[in-house]
Amino acid sequence: MFLFKLLLRNAFRHRLRTLLTMVGLVVAICAFGLLRTVVDAWYAGVDASSSARLVTRSAISLTFPLPLNYAERIRAVEGVKSISWANWFGGIYITERNFFAQFAVDPESYLKLYPEFQLTDKEKADFLRDRQGCVVGRKLAGKFGWKVGDTVALRGTIYPGTWSFTIRGIYEGKDVKTDEQQMFIHWKRLSEAVRVTGAKSSADYVGVYVVGIHNPDDAPQVSRRIDTLFHNSLAETLTETEKAFQLSFVSMSEAILLAVQAVSFIIILIIMAVMANTMTMTARERLAEYATLKALGFSPGFVVRLLFGESLLIALIGGGLGVAATFPVAKAFVGAVGTLFPVFNVSGTTLMLQVLACVIVGVVAAAWPAWKMSRIDIVQGLRHVA
Repeated sequence: MFLFKLLLRNAFRHRLRTLLTMVGLVVAICAFGLLRTVVDAWYAGVDASSSARLVTRSAISLTFPLPLNYAERIRAVEGVKSISWANWFGGIYITERNFFAQFAVDPESYLKLYPEFQLTDKEKADFLRDRQGCVVGRKLAGKFGWKVGDTVALRGTIYPGTWSFTIRGIYEGKDVKTDEQQMFIHWKRLSEAVRVTGAKSSADYVGVYVVGIHNPDDAPQVSRRIDTLFHNSLAETLTETEKAFQLSFVSMSEAILLAVQAVSFIIILIIMAVMANTMTMTARERLAEYATLKALGFSPGFVVRLLFGESLLIALIGGGLGVAATFPVAKAFVGAVGTLFPVFNVSGTTLMLQVLACVIVGVVAAAWPAWKMSRIDIVQGLRHVA
């Protein structure tokens, strides 16, 4: 307790300098946490993917659809447990800024493949019965103030016209990694509308197939069997795990993510240099005090503990405030960017990295001045006037 009081008094002896150093730590640790959370949010779809699901798409490009009659042929492949399909809808709600994912799906088979989208039995039954209906995620409904029974109008881009949907259910995610900012509508309604417009040749096509498999360890073999089945056909397929499918989107911005991660660590290095400068100035000013302590019989190790303790105390107080500030800053950030990041949560790993960064900054900043003060000459130190 005596040592802690001594460290606290020493740390705030020059209050303005200490407070400014702490402000820098708060900003650096908070920025580090926010940038790490952005990276985590970018990989959220990958982390939430299931090893028991495969995605089959066109071998040429995701923009090329696949015939609906592929479904039964894929279902007959050895190792396949179930199958569903989805089309990207791409509608606009009021303005382009209100972007969120919308998929036209086969409701019954799709919801069975995605048990993490949790609906009540009534909501599920209402959605299955009403082709004009849709289900939306809890976060998406909260953002726009939607509730069950509301009508949502979307302006079509891929499928022109104004489309109205009645919200029949609001799903909740099984855990924090589940995307709760999606909308699901009936694929059959979309197909029928395309057929009415005269584009009958495009009515029975789907964007991707989602394939459930019995054993996740058999994913490579099942993928090869599916792709071999349609080899040399007019619409060849590429089948991969859901995780690999999600990673293909992340890889498009990999350079940006690497830059964000690099900046997050550079911020820590900068505050480390600032902290080291503060501790060096502190040690220089107290040279006579440390020499006096050694003259009175205190060991060099005691002087070292004083410097390390003071540095760690400043780093942990400033860093702790930075960790606490990460949560409101992250909330404000995700509110500003809208639905760009469907899953945006400060993870436990990020918090651990922030605390670890505080400790490293405190230790490294005090290393050089502590080593110098442990080797000071008592006579020369007593002659020093701070």
